[in-house]
Amino acid sequence: MTPRHPLTPGRAASAASALALLLASAAAAGPAASATGPGRTVQGPDGQKLTVSTASGLDPAGQTVRVTGAGFDRAKGIYVAFCKDNGDNRIPAPCAGGAGTGSKASQWIVPPGDAHAGELATAYGEGGGFDVELTLTARADGLDCTQVACSVVTRVDHRDAGDRSQDVRVPVAFRGQEPTGPGGEGVDVPQGTVAYRPVADFTTAGRPRDLALHPDSGKLYVGSEDLPDTAATDESGLHVLNPADGTLRSTVSQAPGANSALGRRAVRRIIAPLPGDGVVFGYPLRGIGTAKDGDAAAAGAWLSGRTVTDAAPGVTPGTVLVAQGPVLSEVDIATAAVKRTLTLEGGEEFAVDAARGAVWFTDIAARRLHRVDTGTFRVTASVELPAGDGFGGFTEVDPRTGAVWVGLDTSVVVHDAAGRRLGTVRGTDMPRAARFDPVTHEAFVVWQDGGDPSQPGNDNDGTLTVHRTGDLREAAKPVRLPGNHGQAGAAALAVAPGGAAVFVSSPAEGRITRLERSVSPTVTQGPTGRTAVVGERVTLTARAEGTPAPAVSWQSSADGGRTWTAVEGATATTYAFTAEAAHDGRRYRAEFRNAGGTSRTAPVTLTVTAPAPDPGTTTGGGTDGSTGGTGSAGSTGSAGGTGSTGGTSGSGGSATTTGGGATAAGSGTVGGGGSTVGGGTGTTPAAGGALASTGAAVAGLAGGAVVLTAAGWALLARSRARRRPSDPVA
Repeated sequence: MTPRHPLTPGRAASAASALALLLASAAAAGPAASATGPGRTVQGPDGQKLTVSTASGLDPAGQTVRVTGAGFDRAKGIYVAFCKDNGDNRIPAPCAGGAGTGSKASQWIVPPGDAHAGELATAYGEGGGFDVELTLTARADGLDCTQVACSVVTRVDHRDAGDRSQDVRVPVAFRGQEPTGPGGEGVDVPQGTVAYRPVADFTTAGRPRDLALHPDSGKLYVGSEDLPDTAATDESGLHVLNPADGTLRSTVSQAPGANSALGRRAVRRIIAPLPGDGVVFGYPLRGIGTAKDGDAAAAGAWLSGRTVTDAAPGVTPGTVLVAQGPVLSEVDIATAAVKRTLTLEGGEEFAVDAARGAVWFTDIAARRLHRVDTGTFRVTASVELPAGDGFGGFTEVDPRTGAVWVGLDTSVVVHDAAGRRLGTVRGTDMPRAARFDPVTHEAFVVWQDGGDPSQPGNDNDGTLTVHRTGDLREAAKPVRLPGNHGQAGAAALAVAPGGAAVFVSSPAEGRITRLERSVSPTVTQGPTGRTAVVGERVTLTARAEGTPAPAVSWQSSADGGRTWTAVEGATATTYAFTAEAAHDGRRYRAEFRNAGGTSRTAPVTLTVTAPAPDPGTTTGGGTDGSTGGTGSAGSTGSAGGTGSTGGTSGSGGSATTTGGGATAAGSGTVGGGGSTVGGGTGTTPAAGGALASTGAAVAGLAGGAVVLTAAGWALLARSRARRRPSDPVA
């Protein structure tokens, strides 16, 4: 917001000149470039205006926008460029194409008559204006605006690179990104950026092979094998952990074997939750068990036939679906009796889409995906999978959309509920597990390194990625998982509702990592500029949302936004203070910060005006140009004598002079032929007292008071203008 000051004749003339220049610049402007989203204008530290015709919803593949400027210093060359926005008082870099290279992502503006004007650069127009076009691309020349905040910027060119006086930034957003919030912008990352950060490692559950967060009890169930590093203890079994800190609540280690005898069993697969608490789980080689927190032993049954290669919740109560190689069976949980069975051409893993009555069975060797109708238990469709090396990581179904996600080699291939290809998510490691969150509509994928240093690209580190299920784009920056490789088994994954926490197992290290979601602050309400009178109470309000809840601090600038200082003690969403003359023209903004990043509101300006003069200091009036009113003198007047001789004058009010402590009445009419001045009856001191004031004397005093008042405010204004940026601020 531009500071508003009482309009003086000088300011009026300046404003008229500026308006004329702006109108001339606008008249010279060419037609606007095509735009698909709203434009935005930002004001610079010295009143410059930078406008981008389209500031949001930009085409990531590239879109041309019109960039216009006004009020820039025509004596200074500037670059207009598309760059990473590093925040206030920081040079924006890197820039697409490099600032000033003459690429489609940058332009060079130079003073009129500059030797470079023409092919290399564009000369300023009237009023420090310019009108150019830039082509903005989400990813180009080392600049990735899907990961960092980007802006169209201006800055002084290489001939005086340290001059920051022409710095102006207009934040922009591409399609699929949230546009800049109401008056706010991200500093280190765009507003609303989602990220996951490791906060704890749990090492209380042996070698974890599968994970499940119970939907009712909230407990973290872990199926584990023994970890050889802990030779004194066999940690095989079903462990129940507190998901907040990894505290071990209980371990169920005993389950029935083939002859129904109880024994210590490793748990490699958690199949489904039980109502209230507990889970159905699978244990080698063909066991199906059930247990809950605190049980001494699991109930279970033993299947006949081949080793179980996969299992999932059944589509009828009390059942599970089991794959034993290419044989798919519906099995009773309590007795392990087979209710239905289907033998496919090949494969050994599958996923269930209960809402649509389908099982998707994957044959990695043949690169085919078969759809089995759960009603008829027959194959109704088959889909070709891309050719590859033959590695299969997982098959999972998004419960909300029915999309099928299949981990193949170093990619994830996604088909819709009808088997049509939606797209591919590509990586550098092996995709080993996936989970879906119905609240955020996001998919979480764990990728494991091969763990073989002799193979190219192996570094022993895995990755967690998060994707939007609608368009498969990344919803959060990938998270590196040190030491997570596949030499000791596949990683597992569990996601808390809303994606607030994610748990990833690392079998090779006997570790479960808890990661927490953070969302950088998004400004939902920014402060508004204000005009206040000295002594008036000023209240500024700003709000932002984020995860975790962001902390706020207010900042002020006394030099037009070039530098900012934190306001001591201003750490609430509302900042209130009493306006002082020194605050006039000062800028204010709120900064919000959490683990996900930092965002700021757009700065606003406070204009402080003088209080209105006291109406009682000068009163009265008359006709024929005379000045009346109440006049007084604070010192002893001269000896009484005749009054001043009047010419033609009008009548005034009473005039009284007090002095010497004694008064006496005297005549108020003096002067040959003159009219009465001061009017009425004056007072005359008895001896050495004050002479009765005339109306003319009163007029002189009243006029002097007005002049002194105006001079005082002018002096105050000059004093404010000379105030240094280092002076104390509010």
